[in-house]
Amino acid sequence: MPVVPVLDSTMHYEQSGTTPIVFLHGNPSSSHAWRHVLPELGGLAPDLIGMGRSGKPDIAYSFADHARYLDAWFDAVGLDRVVLVGHDWGGALAFDWAARHPDRVLGVVFFETVVKPMTGSELPLPAQERLRRFRAASALDDDAFIRQAYTGGVLSPVSDDDLATYLAPFPDAVSRRPVLAWAKQMPFDGSPAELIPRIEAYDAWLRESQVPKLLLTFEGSPTLLIGPALQVWCEQNIAALDVVAVGEAGHHAQEDRPKEIAAEIAAWTEHHGLVAQRA
Repeated sequence: MPVVPVLDSTMHYEQSGTTPIVFLHGNPSSSHAWRHVLPELGGLAPDLIGMGRSGKPDIAYSFADHARYLDAWFDAVGLDRVVLVGHDWGGALAFDWAARHPDRVLGVVFFETVVKPMTGSELPLPAQERLRRFRAASALDDDAFIRQAYTGGVLSPVSDDDLATYLAPFPDAVSRRPVLAWAKQMPFDGSPAELIPRIEAYDAWLRESQVPKLLLTFEGSPTLLIGPALQVWCEQNIAALDVVAVGEAGHHAQEDRPKEIAAEIAAWTEHHGLVAQRA
């Protein structure tokens, strides 16, 4: 369970073998989300700042904050040429990092993530309702948002032990500040204004870069973020893109389809010659 100093705090990460793959989780998650994927492929899975077992500095937990701490983490662990795998906000951070460090990226795998600024009508109805409620909130007074992610955002609720692991970093309203901050930053209807240009910048990279990219798609749940319409947008606007349908899953697809996700990533990296050494 390595921990490294990062800026004014620390970041925890899980590591398996020496494969140059970095797994980035989303909200309200941690590296625990990759527990069944990481051993199959090898690589590193950090806890984003303020989440999991990473430190909780006194910051706003904006997208820019997360990117800044993630940059420092990459430097602290000495990573250079990597394959990025991102889910939810982890996918957006992967795109952003790749766009700003194009010479350090071998490939990008993404699913259920923020591929572009959206209108409210493009979000699934459950997501629209949750995000409007949380944008108006000043605190998360209970852990219902986190519990719902792993009972309703999956096809099969996680075990009590796994749920306890996800809940452990967020015992009170103060500790849940990063979770609320992420919820408030979902980019739809032109807000938050400061984040939209950053997404547009990584969209330009996605459109122009010939770095191999893989979109994993799922079906069978009303919580899915990337449905048929967004898949078509990706196919029309992302260069060097492969798309693979993985099967039925909820938004937190690593819980429902970990073996399949690992197998598809392994096949894709081998097909493109991106990973020479496996764990």
